[in-house]
Amino acid sequence: MVNMMILIPFLLVGLFLILRFLFKTSLLLILLKKFQCLEDWLHVHQLYRVPQFNHLFQENELYVKVSTYLISLPSLEDSDFTNLFTGSKSNDILLHLDTDQTIRDVFLGAIVSWTLEKSENGGAKVLVLRLRKNDKRRILRPYLQHILSVASDICQRKKEIKLRMNVDIPSSGKNGRWRSVPFNHPASFDTLVMDVDLKNKVKADLEMFLKSKQFYQRLGRVWKRSYLLYGPSGTGKSSFVAAMARFLNFDVYDIDLSKVSDDSDLKMLLLQSTSKSMIVVEDLDRFLMEKSKNVSLRGILNFMDGIISCCGEERVMVFTMNSKDEVDEALLRPGRIDVHIQFPLCDFPCFKHLANNYLGVKEHKLFPQLEEIFQGGASLSPAEIGEIMISNRSSPTRALKSVISAMQTNAGAKSRRVSGDGAEDIGGGEQGGLFSREHSVRDFRKLYGLLKMGSRRKDEPLDLGSADKDGSN
Repeated sequence: MVNMMILIPFLLVGLFLILRFLFKTSLLLILLKKFQCLEDWLHVHQLYRVPQFNHLFQENELYVKVSTYLISLPSLEDSDFTNLFTGSKSNDILLHLDTDQTIRDVFLGAIVSWTLEKSENGGAKVLVLRLRKNDKRRILRPYLQHILSVASDICQRKKEIKLRMNVDIPSSGKNGRWRSVPFNHPASFDTLVMDVDLKNKVKADLEMFLKSKQFYQRLGRVWKRSYLLYGPSGTGKSSFVAAMARFLNFDVYDIDLSKVSDDSDLKMLLLQSTSKSMIVVEDLDRFLMEKSKNVSLRGILNFMDGIISCCGEERVMVFTMNSKDEVDEALLRPGRIDVHIQFPLCDFPCFKHLANNYLGVKEHKLFPQLEEIFQGGASLSPAEIGEIMISNRSSPTRALKSVISAMQTNAGAKSRRVSGDGAEDIGGGEQGGLFSREHSVRDFRKLYGLLKMGSRRKDEPLDLGSADKDGSN
């Protein structure tokens, strides 16, 4: 008994050294693999082949989807060997299966494996799925659906957003009316200067839309969502469209109605757009006021929610206007326009956001004077104020004084127009500022374009369609 008590510490030390040796070497891994091989050998398996090309030598879409899915598996990194490639960006490193390489996956508790093999037909590749026969009925179809879903999500996140524009003359070939360029607009919901509550409501609305396919199908409705952005020029409607596109990662189809020949042509443009896309029509009110002979109001109504709109799903339609007051109510009803968002001129909270973003100024001795001017009813668009700040960014004080001068000039011009005085008012800004005595607000507005997103006043709720005006959902 005494001898056993003496031997126990030595046995424990020896066991510790053995375990340490196993964990620090590949012996434990080898033993686990041998055990897995033995377990697999005791089961009957079913094999499924996914060839790279079909019998017409066209690329097999399922092969592409499965390859995308397998690249995302953590087990690929744990494999004994894996091919490494650079991605589209120089700092991206991509992992790819090598020929005869096998990786494992687990789905609903079942273990499956994939092996990349070379076929006998011209060196094309084949992915071979191996699973236990008693798991086949339970997991095969759900597993393949899971692969397709994950692969689609990965492709959607990684794809390059395109801006597509309709051209004048139809051409042959698929999507002949559309020309595309990379969409590199830098605006995002993080950079937009707008009320935080409104921003969160819009993001939540878009996220809910993306997850609502089954809900729309159950209701028998087309899976699309439409937005109206209205407000004066320079208040950030275009930047908001860009932020939506980046948030959704959707291609943008920018339809120029002046280049549409008739109502049928407008329908064909919609047919040639894809799912997971944003259809954008800017300045719709201006086009309607011009009373074009090519595209009728009826054609636009059918474009918004007619039968043709069901030929595609997961679409977001965005229409912009300077004002919706004189637009036919038929355009604004729910179903055609689901969400109304107003973009007002800059107010003082919006101005403080702009001063922080452009000048790095959170507080300044001129802020009380500016707040008083805003409360007096004077205002400019966020784009105008932003451009003043950009031009004077080396001197925040000069920038704020230039804004004050511009707003006073604008307010004076408005008061004279109201009183019937048609004389032009010239700004009296500080020397070196953008609004000096040689430049009027009118000249400034001709010179500069849109830059930043406008802020929405906190007391103005998100207008969810014309039905909300009556207090109903």
